[in-house]
Amino acid sequence: MRAADWDARYAAQQQWSAEPNALVADLLADLPPGVAVDLAAGEGRHALWLAGRGWRVTAVDFSAAGLARGRARPGAHRVTWVTADVLHWEAAPGSPDLVLVAYLHLPEADTAALLHRAVGWLRPGGRLLVLGHDADNVAHGVGGPQDPAILYSTGRLAPVAALLDVDRLEQVRRETPAGTALDTLLWGRRPGESVVPRR
Repeated sequence: MRAADWDARYAAQQQWSAEPNALVADLLADLPPGVAVDLAAGEGRHALWLAGRGWRVTAVDFSAAGLARGRARPGAHRVTWVTADVLHWEAAPGSPDLVLVAYLHLPEADTAALLHRAVGWLRPGGRLLVLGHDADNVAHGVGGPQDPAILYSTGRLAPVAALLDVDRLEQVRRETPAGTALDTLLWGRRPGESVVPRR
């Protein structure tokens, strides 16, 4: 979908819960705060949650309307909001302690290119968290995009995982009102000596 399509969706109504995804919150809850980038941040639910825990967060999305919803929420002043296409936006290499990519669905080649760049942005020991709808979800028909070409799988994320010290690369289950959905999770860190996160 184009930025204009997402602008129309966000202008019509709130698209996501105000709370972070439960798995994202569980994985990040015990990390010491540092510098984070939330790619395809939408309405900023994860960026705002991280900022509330002391992180310095840059939220990037190509929908100005989505980011406007985030800017209107309490605590928004603690987040840097950037309207940009994540396929072209760049973070300073070696700057973030965390890059979060939650439910961003692009053609496989674009996803691979973006995630390879994201690993390059991370500081040594910095974390990459990728979470999105799994290709097997199509057979279940439980929410999310139904185009297999833009969905995740552990195989599709394996080349990016090879760049990391991986904690988890797996298919995970998520309970929804419509039933059990399947997601793909990649959770790992950039190799190298860890440094103390910057506040």
